[in-house]
Parts: sequence; structure tokens; C-alpha cells
Amino acid sequence: MSLISCEQVDKTYFGDGVETVALRSVSFTIQQGEFVAIMGPSGSGKSSLLQILGFLDRHTGGRYRFDGKTVEDYSADALARVRNAKMGFVFQSFNLLARSSVYDNVMLPLLYSERKSVDWDTRTRALIDSVGLFHRIDYEPSQLSGGERQRVAIARALVNDPAVIFADEPTGNLDSKSGQAVMEIFRKLNQEEKRTIVLITHEKEVAEKADRILLIQDGKLISDTLIKK
Repeated sequence: MSLISCEQVDKTYFGDGVETVALRSVSFTIQQGEFVAIMGPSGSGKSSLLQILGFLDRHTGGRYRFDGKTVEDYSADALARVRNAKMGFVFQSFNLLARSSVYDNVMLPLLYSERKSVDWDTRTRALIDSVGLFHRIDYEPSQLSGGERQRVAIARALVNDPAVIFADEPTGNLDSKSGQAVMEIFRKLNQEEKRTIVLITHEKEVAEKADRILLIQDGKLISDTLIKK
């Protein structure tokens, strides 16, 4: 069974009497342990697709299954639990709490999890250490570089041991050196820990760090290519 399955997925936005088609009959599957980049220019529909894959928005046509279930199989509360427990998110803008420390930002998802609180501290510290930021554990985001903030976001995404990490333009706000460091973390997570990574990007050189590229253009899946290493 595929971890992610899209069958003829459509997405149309409605507003002020205008229909805007973002996705048109998109179909693909992603298996557990894959590293997949979804690539396309601005306005291609790739971010709309990620929102659907992460249960942050709903498609308007077709069928989307995550871990064998569709969005219709879940109540609103169950969807929230799935997002927190089985999905980790890394965004271009980091989405960190400005007045909270690295420690508190990484631990935050645990507050809404079913993990025993006795394990929270050990888990949080271990993940901060794993992204090389233990010496910054008490710092606030404003005291960190862009690359360090994104590493905090990655640690936070991992804290509940999710089935998949969704990364939306994770290198978009970083210089080339920091961007390469972040991509190395994703490669290591995939290769050594067999993490499933789904990464959105408009940059070919970033997409080629993955093992497979789905190319989206004008809301359509144009190609599905395996990358030779």
C-alpha cells in the first residue's frame, strides 16, 4: 500500500464569482521511504498540491489517500491528530514562535501528542543535538541565522517521529551554503533513517537532491522522473 496516493486530483478556488483552477487531474503515488521533489514555476500548483497532501486544504475533485485513508474518513479532530502525529512540516518562512527558545519551539508539537510527557525533554534535546544546535538551545529565533532557524524547524518537524516530512521551499530564504546544509540534513534523514521526504521547490538543483522529481506545470503533472545518482 502506498503512503500517498493521488487519483485524478483537482483543485479549484472560488472567489468573487471567479473560478481559478490550480490542479488538473493529478495522479501519482509515493511509497514509504521515498525522497520526492515536486518542482514547478511560481503559480504552477505545487504549493496547492502540498496543502492537499498535508491535509491543510481539500481537493475539489478526484481522490487523495494518505496511509490508505481519504480525508473523508477522518473527523476534523482526527485530521488534526494525523497532521501532528504522522506529518512533519518545514516551511520557507520557518514558522517559529518568535518569543520562544529553540527548546520550546522544538517541543511544541509534543504538547498536542499522545507521547508520555516524561519522554518530552529527552526527545527534544536529542533532536536539537541531531541538527547541530545544542549550543543554541536557549536562543530565540531572532538570535539565529536563517540556516539555524530552518534546522530548528526540521527538528520540530521530526519530534513526533512522523511518517512523512513535507518541506515547502525549505531553502528559499537561505544563502547557498545554508541551503546546501539543510539539503544534506534531508538526504541524511532519507538515506540513514529511511524518512519519507516530499519537497516543494522551483529550483532544479534543489530538486535533483531528491531521488524522484514530479514536474508540475499549469496545474498538470507533466513528468515523473527518477534521478540517477
